[in-house]
Amino acid sequence: MSTQQNTPSPSAADGREAPQTPKKPGRIAVLAGVNALEGAALVIGGLYMLVMGLVGRPESPQQAETGGVTLIALGLIPLFAARGLLLRRSWSRGPALITQLMALPVAWTLLRAQGALIPAGIVLAAVAVTGLVLVMNPATTRELGIRRGPRTTPGA
Repeated sequence: MSTQQNTPSPSAADGREAPQTPKKPGRIAVLAGVNALEGAALVIGGLYMLVMGLVGRPESPQQAETGGVTLIALGLIPLFAARGLLLRRSWSRGPALITQLMALPVAWTLLRAQGALIPAGIVLAAVAVTGLVLVMNPATTRELGIRRGPRTTPGA
């Protein structure tokens, strides 16, 4: 036999709902996913360049290896930003914004190319613009705990 009595909780007896734990807003999860996707693509591309520079026969092995290490390092920035966004860290907004801004010229370059690079440019542009809209959304800023100070105008 149980020693606990089966009594309703005070909030249920009053007819009020019990407070729920806050959920991560969908926009932050999507923004984190966009950053993680971009970061993973950079790291994978960097690993490919690095491996091909080491075992393949590129025209310039040193350039391939340096490019690979650079892409891996650049890929870590959006991956850290994605983690920070999921943890609702206010610092993560800056790297997320920079990642999206850096993706736009790359998308433009791909759009100006020929062949299969054009669809890749379209996808990258769509992802970057989506990320920019999400990172600049005032609701995202509030959810990350970034507060705007009082506006002061000179002479007011």
